[in-house]
Amino acid sequence: MKILKLYADNPNERYLDMAVDALRDGKIIIYPTDTLYALGCDALNNQAIERICKLKSIKSDKTNLSIICKDISQVAEYARFSNDDFKMMKENLPGAFTFIYPSLSSLPKAFKGRKTVGIRIPDNRIATMLVERLGNPIMTSSVEHCDEDYGCEPELMAQRYEDAVEIVIDAGRGELEPSTVVDCTSGEAEIIRQGKGELQ
Repeated sequence: MKILKLYADNPNERYLDMAVDALRDGKIIIYPTDTLYALGCDALNNQAIERICKLKSIKSDKTNLSIICKDISQVAEYARFSNDDFKMMKENLPGAFTFIYPSLSSLPKAFKGRKTVGIRIPDNRIATMLVERLGNPIMTSSVEHCDEDYGCEPELMAQRYEDAVEIVIDAGRGELEPSTVVDCTSGEAEIIRQGKGELQ
């Protein structure tokens, strides 16, 4: 496992490529978002998704799985949404939100049980650069933590997940407040978890 120090204002291109290569190879990485640090893998690699689910003791057919996209046009490749949803995303993204929409068949079978997908476009340059270089979304799931330090300090996350992840991207101390989750599957936007994002 490698710890790569990466900073949004001056990202190391070689480190970005190393992280993307790991994702392409079906590996799991830990990386920063605009909320919590997250476990991530190639969102089109079903085996890698199932490894994250196993790591977090969750069942893919009973849990809302989320992906990080680079922009709304990429969201349209993987989720179904209305014109009103488009306007809402345009007003609030990039930002600390997870919008839940019906998923499209372009996502692997891990998403099929729920028939929904959580959509994130975080306000974090490192996260979006990884997606851009990978060429498709990253499946994302927040790093679980037993105390504040383990939730914020990449080096402690690396200790905990040493045998499970290929790379930890260290972008400095992280945050502890999660994204705001908005369920849009019924035609009405319903906040089911208030987090960092304030819905406009």
